Amino acid sequence: MRRNRGLIIGVQWAIVVFYLALVAVPAFLPLPSPEARMLDHFTLFAQFLFWGVWWPFVILSMMFMGRVWCGVFCPEGALTEFASHYGLGRPVPRWLKWGGWPFVAFVLTTVYGQLVSVYEYPKAVLLVLGGSTVAAIAIGLVYGKGKRVWCRHLCPVSGVFGLLARLAPVHFSVERAQWENAIQIHPAPVECAPLVDIRRMKGASECQMCGRCSGHRDAVRLAARMPGQEIAALTQQDVRPWEARLLVFGIIGVAVGAFQWSASPWFVAAKQKIAEWLVERDSFTLLQDNAPWWLLTHYPQSNDVFTWLDGLGILAYIGLTALLVGGWIWGWLRAAAAVLPGNAAANSRWLAYSLTPMGGIGVFLGLSAMTVSHLSAEGIHLPWLAQARAVLLGIAALWSLALAIAMLRRTPSSTPRRWLATGAVAMAEAGAIAPWIVLFFVW
Repeated sequence: MRRNRGLIIGVQWAIVVFYLALVAVPAFLPLPSPEARMLDHFTLFAQFLFWGVWWPFVILSMMFMGRVWCGVFCPEGALTEFASHYGLGRPVPRWLKWGGWPFVAFVLTTVYGQLVSVYEYPKAVLLVLGGSTVAAIAIGLVYGKGKRVWCRHLCPVSGVFGLLARLAPVHFSVERAQWENAIQIHPAPVECAPLVDIRRMKGASECQMCGRCSGHRDAVRLAARMPGQEIAALTQQDVRPWEARLLVFGIIGVAVGAFQWSASPWFVAAKQKIAEWLVERDSFTLLQDNAPWWLLTHYPQSNDVFTWLDGLGILAYIGLTALLVGGWIWGWLRAAAAVLPGNAAANSRWLAYSLTPMGGIGVFLGLSAMTVSHLSAEGIHLPWLAQARAVLLGIAALWSLALAIAMLRRTPSSTPRRWLATGAVAMAEAGAIAPWIVLFFVW
C-alpha cells in the first residue's frame, strides 16, 4: 500500500466520480413510477447500490478489515484531504476537537435523514450526503495542511467506524521499543492524514489503514489479532466517555428507533390517537402538510407527504426509543459496575465497549433491510432471511457476552462478583437485542 500510493489515489478519485454520480444525478431525474424497476430507472439502481450494497457492507467491512474504507475508498476523506492541500492551513481550534462532535453529528444526521426520507428520495440524498461532502471540503479548505480534519473530528460516522474497527482481526501494530531504537536513523516523518500519533498508537480506532506508515522505523506493520482483542484488552485509561455514549444511545438507541418507527404499530396507533384528539378540539395546525421537502418529506406526486404531526411523532419515537433502550442498557451496566472495585461510572463506560458487536451487527441488519426491500421489489425473495437474521443476532449476543467475560476476567474481583457483573451485562444485551427481535420477528 505504501509503495503503490499512486494507485490508491487513482482508486479514490474513481470512487469520488462514482459517488457524485450516485448522489447528484438522481436528484435531477423524475421520480420513478410504481411500475419502474431497478434496471430501467437510474434512480432505483442508484438507491440499491447506495443503500442496499454500499452502506451495509461498509459497516461490515469495519468489523473485518478496520477503517480501510476511510483510508483507501472514502470519497469525503479524499476530497477533504485534497482541499486541505490548497486551503488556508489554519491550526485546528479547541472547539473543533471536542470529543462529543461524532455523537452529535451521528444523531442529527440520522434523525434528519428520517424526517426527509433520505433512503427513498434522491433530493434528500443530495441534501444530506451532498451537504456533508460540501462541509468536508469546506473544513479542508480552512483547517490543516494535507490533513483529514473533517474525518478526525466531525464526520457523522467517524465515531461509529472507530468503535467497529476495534473488532477487526487486522490492524497496524506499532512496536514502541523498535521505534525508540530507530530514532538515531532519522527517517523521513510520516504524514498521517487523520492526525494519529503513530508512535503512541495502540489500537485501530483512529487509524484509517491507508498504509502510508507501514514499515516506518521498522516498527509499524500490518498484523493479525483475535477479533475483538482490542476491546477485551481495553483499560480504564483507554475509555472515551463520548464513545461509550455514542455506542449505547446512538448506534444502539437512536439507530433502533430510526429503523423501527416506520414499521411500528405503536407509532401508527399513537399518531391516530393524537390526530383524533386534535380534530375533536378543532386544532388542525399539526395536521397540515405544508412543510417544505427539505424539512419534512413532501412528495405529493408519490402520495408521500408528512404532516407536522408526523415529524413530531418521528422525533418523539426515535427520542423515546433511544432513552428507553439506552437507559435500560446503561442502567444494567451501572448495576454490573457497582459490584466491581473502583468508580462505578468509569466501570460502566468501560463495560459498554463489550456491546460493540451488538451495535455493529444491529446497524448492518437495519441497513440490509433496505437491501431486502429493493430485491423484493424486483421479485427476488430470500427464503432463508429469517434464519440468517436470527443467526447474526445470536452471533452478536454471544460475541458481546464473550468480550464482557474477557474484560471482567481481568478485574481484581471475586468469582461471584464477576458472575453477578456478567449477568447484569447479559441483561443489558437483552435490551439491545429485543428491539431487533420485535422488528424482524414480531411485527
